[in-house]
Amino acid sequence: MTLPNDISSVVKHALEEDLRDGDITARLIQTTSAASARVICREQAVICGAAWFDAAFHELDRHCIISWKFADGDLVQPGNIVCELRGPARALVSGERTALNFLQTLSGTATTTRTYANCLKETKTVLLDTRKTLPGLRSAQKYAVLCGGGENHRIGLFDGILIKENHIEAAGSITQAIARMRAEFSTLPIEIEVESIEELAEAMDAGADIALLDNFSDEDIEQAVCVSAGRVKLEASGGYDFARMKKIANIGVDFISVGALTKHLTAIDFSMRFLATHRSG
Repeated sequence: MTLPNDISSVVKHALEEDLRDGDITARLIQTTSAASARVICREQAVICGAAWFDAAFHELDRHCIISWKFADGDLVQPGNIVCELRGPARALVSGERTALNFLQTLSGTATTTRTYANCLKETKTVLLDTRKTLPGLRSAQKYAVLCGGGENHRIGLFDGILIKENHIEAAGSITQAIARMRAEFSTLPIEIEVESIEELAEAMDAGADIALLDNFSDEDIEQAVCVSAGRVKLEASGGYDFARMKKIANIGVDFISVGALTKHLTAIDFSMRFLATHRSG
């Protein structure tokens, strides 16, 4: 798993939201004071977000030292100490909320993803995320999905073709939409959303690589698998519960995409406790 390249800019923006001209209450703390602290996880979770957490403190003071007990993707239990910190007390106080916001959100994404991934682990179906991410956290949440055991669909509109209903309407037909994309982007896989077996057949005849089966019934998914016979990859999408998702995977689709991985997450409960504060130097 490769870390995104926008961590610094995302963290700087988050700190700007919180600090503006400075942490007023932190003036209670002497500028020469140093402190140590630890972060405890209050529930079972998949850890994710160490790089964002670290960056929040390092942006405020490079002398902050964070020692992690777990790595991204590790499963932790209630009461586990996930990391220990030491450094200038003002920086630790001022960076706490921003750092924990990243850790709780990305761990929430990874934990949700792990639950869905476990549902599919005995099948050949690949779990995919979507573009339904929190604004400004696209790359971070896509990374968290990987930590949880899922895989990334396209990152954005710039790196993959997915022809949807409105595109088809604008182009005139499924066949015309695929032809125009193929003429302009000959090397990119073309995925297209279909809403019936008839549309699937048209998409295959037009040369689609992947068909997104939008809210198909179980019976229609079975028929789609038979009709496609491996000519195109099949992706199912539709807000499934775990029982239905596993059933659809066993029917034989190649992918199931789940928007809930990134938009319905529940933040994980972490707390940061100071252990000691003293005047340095």
